[in-house]
Amino acid sequence: MTLAHPAYGQLRQVTEIASVLLADNPGRMTLDGTNTWILRAPGRSECVVIDPGPKDKAHSEAIARATGGAIALTLITHHHHDHTGGINRLVKLTGTAVRAMDPKYLSGSTEPLVDGEVIEEAGLRLRVISTPGHTRDSISLVTDGALITGDTVLGSGTTVLESRDEALGDYLRSLERLTEEASGRALLPAHGPDHPRAEPVIDYYIRHRHERLEQVRAALRELGADASAMRVVAKVYADVDKRLWPAARSSVRAQLAYLRSRA
Repeated sequence: MTLAHPAYGQLRQVTEIASVLLADNPGRMTLDGTNTWILRAPGRSECVVIDPGPKDKAHSEAIARATGGAIALTLITHHHHDHTGGINRLVKLTGTAVRAMDPKYLSGSTEPLVDGEVIEEAGLRLRVISTPGHTRDSISLVTDGALITGDTVLGSGTTVLESRDEALGDYLRSLERLTEEASGRALLPAHGPDHPRAEPVIDYYIRHRHERLEQVRAALRELGADASAMRVVAKVYADVDKRLWPAARSSVRAQLAYLRSRA
């Protein structure tokens, strides 16, 4: 029987070169859990791992078993703990080198990832795209037939933005960059299900962001131009579980900064 998402602890083939192991860390922010992507070129034993996931002994051991320990390189899409917590355990189990945009997460390497870099490992070719917005250090990866988007574009729902003035502008530019790469590629996100076509998902994300901006504009017209982020959240996200409001506030702060910088 073909596996379907979510399939905890089981290696699920998604494309010719990409398989996924889903960590058992579901939650409001992680959806079904964190997807660890394992890329292996046809006929090759070594592989590349994307995001070793949370600090979870069972998940790290599952990655080691699925790869036979033959990991040429591990790449990190951004610094959040549900993506990086498992680094040390995976390094201990397999000896993998680890590269990320944030130097803090390097292991067995002294070179942070840079925008536009092409990585050739284990018969694979991956191109790094800087896609800030969710975090400053967020990256996406372009490879044959697939776009690996970390938390920049999820498999369901929408992405929380950093609470900083430039976050929304950065994020909209990141989505435009991903649009340029999406045609003919599957979407392999860090949370939620994968999609055979990246393009419609990214298009939805762009529309959603502009719709939210219009909702925030409308809220400011009603509440006043100096309304706080939480007052705007209460208005715009009234139909959303209040446990998610703190995360929504981060995105709204970014939206308010974006609008006020253009007033």
